[in-house]
Amino acid sequence: MKQFRPLSLRLAAVLGAALLAAGAARAQEAAVPPAVQTMAAAIAAELARHCPLAEANDAAAFESCRAALFGDSTLRAHLPPVLLWGRQSTNPNATLRQTNLTQFAPDTWTHLYAPLFMFNGKHTVEWVPEERQYLVRLEAAFRNRLAPGQFPYPFWHEEAKWGTYQNANSFLLWVHPKTAKIQVAQFTNRGPTPMLQAVQPVKHKFEGTWLWTDAGGRTQPAVTLFDGLYRPENPYLRTLDRQYRDLALQMRESQCTQCHVPNNPDKMSRLVLLSTPAHAAGEIDRLIKSVREDKMPMDEFRNSYALKPDDKTWLLESAEAFKATVQAARAWEQRAAKQAAPVAWQPVRNGHEVPQ
Repeated sequence: MKQFRPLSLRLAAVLGAALLAAGAARAQEAAVPPAVQTMAAAIAAELARHCPLAEANDAAAFESCRAALFGDSTLRAHLPPVLLWGRQSTNPNATLRQTNLTQFAPDTWTHLYAPLFMFNGKHTVEWVPEERQYLVRLEAAFRNRLAPGQFPYPFWHEEAKWGTYQNANSFLLWVHPKTAKIQVAQFTNRGPTPMLQAVQPVKHKFEGTWLWTDAGGRTQPAVTLFDGLYRPENPYLRTLDRQYRDLALQMRESQCTQCHVPNNPDKMSRLVLLSTPAHAAGEIDRLIKSVREDKMPMDEFRNSYALKPDDKTWLLESAEAFKATVQAARAWEQRAAKQAAPVAWQPVRNGHEVPQ
């Protein structure tokens, strides 16, 4: 006669097996797969090679770092279409979901933000069960003594933020276990390792504007005008500047700039910036889509509403024109880069060198 175990025993056996499987999965994740370790090591080595420790006001080192990270870098290759960026929460128990972060297109972040840091290649990788992501923690230092126009906006508009930037000693990359992409990047002044170099604090006065004109009559921040990103001879640079000014005017009329600015007046948990040409270029597709679908702007209760027909038409026309010029400028740069690339030569044949 077949013997049956009591239901409670069978349930206990099933639960026990499930717990063992879950424990094994957690243990496997906690071990950090070789692919994640390899990726972290490659990024750390690349950052140390192209963005090594230097004087915090070394503009040449900053520009060299920008050029390396913006191109076909390992870091850029591991970024998703939208990256979240910001400082680590002052609340040590806050999760990433509970932390206010800014959304960036990958090119915007590698061009404007990541190069502001310097690295020595030292890093650790761990599994963080609360976030269900791998955390790559790199030792880092911040270029706090660059000229104001080298920062994507005046970080000193908020004293606490500027203090965290100046004293940052760790750069955090959160890696999704399934995609192996960096979902979130952060900086913090609460890293477990000592400062990489002494910090000479700098005080700046915030004048209340995100774009300003310097004593020489040039619009700042220069980095947000594609300065150093595109060649000076790029024929679309002047048009980009003019079309962004047209777009900025329409965004003001449509109240976009009341929310999408660095001080985040609406305290959005996932901020999108449109306050400079480079930021707008990175978010132009999202802007166009949101306006077309009447998801922007929003009222004081965070409810979206449709713009007046004329305002909507003018804003979309300005945005589409700016987008087309951004695409043309990028295409020109790609062609120029190919033309400037060194020619690879094959061995001598019949007394003549043959280009590949």
